[in-house]
Amino acid sequence: MRAAGVILAIVAALALQTTLARFVIRGTVAVDLVLVVVVYVALTSGPVTGLLSGTLAGLVQDALSSGVIGIGGLAKTIVGFLTGIVGTQFIVTQPLPRFVVFFGATLLHAMVFIGLYTLLDLRQFGTPYAAVTGQAVGNAVAGVIAFQLVGLLPGAMERRRTARSRIRR
Repeated sequence: MRAAGVILAIVAALALQTTLARFVIRGTVAVDLVLVVVVYVALTSGPVTGLLSGTLAGLVQDALSSGVIGIGGLAKTIVGFLTGIVGTQFIVTQPLPRFVVFFGATLLHAMVFIGLYTLLDLRQFGTPYAAVTGQAVGNAVAGVIAFQLVGLLPGAMERRRTARSRIRR
């Protein structure tokens, strides 16, 4: 059941990412929803699940993009595994530590992704510092919001059930 939820979250993030990509104006803060899902899964489920979700999400995202298949998959795999280790070794339950983890995970992803493309001499990126920092902030904000929303959902469902039972009486 948990695996189905992870796969569903990855598919939803991929669908949203590809759908919203054409509506986003260049130069605005970009958010990699697939990376946000991988980091979220890694923080909540551990390094092995983070590794597997990173591999799956990265390879599918690579297959849907025009880049080399495997580079994004490797980057998300490394990020998922290391974020899972951070989630098991440190207390990451408050918004500020979560923000820092999402921010750092995005920076690591960009370093691996850009580093591999540059190392293999497939593409030159120039100086992407502003773009990577903007994406890191966007991913961190989206990740913290995702944690808050998912945390509110069980309480919201319980409050709704309670309200319905009061109405029926």
